[in-house]
Amino acid sequence: MTTGNFREQEWPANVDLVVVGGGTAGIVAAKTAAGLGTSVVLIERERTGGDCLWTGCVPSKALIAAASAAAATRSAHRFGVDVGPTRVDFPRVMAHVHGSIDRIAPIDSPEALTAAGVTVVYGDAVFTAPNTVTVCSRPLHFALAVITTGARPTVPSITGLASVDYLTSDTLWDLASLPERLLVIGAGNIGCEMAQAFARLGSEVPLVGRASTILPKEDASASAVLSNALREDGVKVSTSTTVVEIDARSALTDSGRRIQFDQVLVATGRTPRTDSLGLDAAGVAVDERGYVVVNDRLATSNPRIWAAGDLTGHPQFTHTAGMHGSLASSNAVLGLRRSIDKTGTPRVTFTDPEIASAGIDVRAARRIPSLRVQTMRHDEVDRAVTEGRTDGFTTLVLDGKHRIVGANVVGPRAGETIGELVLAVKHGLRTRDLAGATHPYPTYNDGPWNAAIADVRAQLHSPVAARAIGTVAKLRRRWVRRQNARQDRAR
Repeated sequence: MTTGNFREQEWPANVDLVVVGGGTAGIVAAKTAAGLGTSVVLIERERTGGDCLWTGCVPSKALIAAASAAAATRSAHRFGVDVGPTRVDFPRVMAHVHGSIDRIAPIDSPEALTAAGVTVVYGDAVFTAPNTVTVCSRPLHFALAVITTGARPTVPSITGLASVDYLTSDTLWDLASLPERLLVIGAGNIGCEMAQAFARLGSEVPLVGRASTILPKEDASASAVLSNALREDGVKVSTSTTVVEIDARSALTDSGRRIQFDQVLVATGRTPRTDSLGLDAAGVAVDERGYVVVNDRLATSNPRIWAAGDLTGHPQFTHTAGMHGSLASSNAVLGLRRSIDKTGTPRVTFTDPEIASAGIDVRAARRIPSLRVQTMRHDEVDRAVTEGRTDGFTTLVLDGKHRIVGANVVGPRAGETIGELVLAVKHGLRTRDLAGATHPYPTYNDGPWNAAIADVRAQLHSPVAARAIGTVAKLRRRWVRRQNARQDRAR
């Protein structure tokens, strides 16, 4: 946790590199630069660690773990295990959530940054010139800078919403009691994760999304599997629906339906934190949505300044922010021209089942004639059968040379399974490469493995391959017969 001495700390008037924002991208950028021998000042307005630690990845996954435990007890009878009624103690659940944060926080603490050679400064940073940022009314001149202020929850324009004590992913973690009825507005990954978690913990959860499917960025087949799973957990899923008005206890949709609630969670996307930074004075261009405009090397319109993380408009994931923070910082400090990875950012929705993707999107692949998809249903994956989790699947996106250029996995631990497929996409591996690597059995990794094997077998059964194999086999048989005849004569 932040201590007072850091907030009272002095800092130099001139510095080699200033990092504005102490989230994942900023911390990685600052540590990278300091490790290269550069003097670094990191400016953070609130607390180091960013959304991932305090309001995003860490607390949400801790809550999901508790919700999964509750769901497991309710479904234990499927395996012949009978348990008593499940009782959720929500304060203890939240204690687990905050305990998880506390255990991880030291990694991103100001103390850890200081130990790495970074000077941490607290306050609101405002650029006042192309080479100057002001914090706590004091100017700080820099040779180079990296902006990493991230994004905040987007609050839609809904009549009456401002008069309601609504929740966002920032404030959700202050809940002291489990809502009896939690309305979730937004059916993206955050909305779906939280809807399922709170339903499993015992809340009545209506989930409302504007798109025709939940998780509109995913292929319809993946969305359909999750939609069924959410409904089985008690979530009341409404798609193609917009909330148009809210009062203290109910929401009105565009179809005229009233939805009652005790709490409402707004999960309708995120907005970059750039409006108060004085970027005009710094000569840093932003687009119409407020995202900092960067090139493939994460450089901005000001040759002194780079940007990384959620405010760039790139996929808003912690792993993206970390990779980009390192790239921006090393490009700035060393004058490198490294570009961001173009093979496709992996993404995971941590629902049950999980949905994970990498490389070329399956939806795009279906529209490109040169690409095709190879799908393995998980009712053919033995581990899924043993656990009664056969509703998922693995899809590989393949090019004309049978290289794996994309993947989509739906099922338990899909976020773990996608790891080897990320490597396959990045390094241009073919299905025969994946099929030729021995995988442990029985695991959910059998999904990608068997999908690759199926593709290799299909190649072997093509007319050309079949003729070639038949010819080789025929020649081999003749050679064996001749060898056997010689051995018989020699006896």
